[in-house]
Amino acid sequence: MLPQQVHSYLHNFFQENNCPIISTDEHFITIQLTADMDKRIMNRPYYWKYIESTDTEPSPAQLTLITNHNEVNVDIKGEIVHFGSYRLNQLFRVTRELGTYVQMFENVNPAENQTILTPFLGINYKVSYYCDRTKEMLYSLGINMMTGQIIDDFHDMLTELELVTDLPANSFPLQYIIKPVRALKRLDDVVENMINQDDHTWADDAKKRWQRDQRVLEYFYEEVEEKPECYEIEKKALEERYEARINVEIINGGLFYIR
Repeated sequence: MLPQQVHSYLHNFFQENNCPIISTDEHFITIQLTADMDKRIMNRPYYWKYIESTDTEPSPAQLTLITNHNEVNVDIKGEIVHFGSYRLNQLFRVTRELGTYVQMFENVNPAENQTILTPFLGINYKVSYYCDRTKEMLYSLGINMMTGQIIDDFHDMLTELELVTDLPANSFPLQYIIKPVRALKRLDDVVENMINQDDHTWADDAKKRWQRDQRVLEYFYEEVEEKPECYEIEKKALEERYEARINVEIINGGLFYIR
């Protein structure tokens, strides 16, 4: 996930959750949190307990997030956010809590003749490779539910459009041919194919490091006929640390009717 993609996600997240954007450029964003968002992400339970018990006027925090620290003005002070960072993963979690799926329509000029809107299913996936090291990737895919055409970087395309939650006047949404469950299965298959075609030497390298550390462990206990409990604990810890795993997670998605 590139810095500009992270920046776009942050901008949309806070805008959609009614947090005023105080200042921003392409490398940072400063937001005035709402009381609800402050409670969700700022970890200030004692502050909010005091505010609520004394019926005091709350003062939600302002937050500055830097998405490209190499380019941002040195006078800007804030929290560096990148794909895989705690803050971004926290916002992914809040997105799931607040509602992972949406239905939105491209806004059209009501003065225009009736505009046909085509249904697309859009899904943002997070793919994580785990061993003693971690690699995470974000894929945004969309599928035309009339033709089956699949679009990469679908989220980036949506950011160029004005989307609304209510069907605009003088617009006609087509009834999809491909059912959402089937469309989702097709996108899942695309992600699975991407994973299968990826370079998985990372898993082989992790196995080699695992075998190396296992040999060291065996060396320390080679004179011990009956292995103690700590041996089994260390052996299990090595397995958990080096075993290669792949996790695919849907961050969010929705049904989008666009021209």
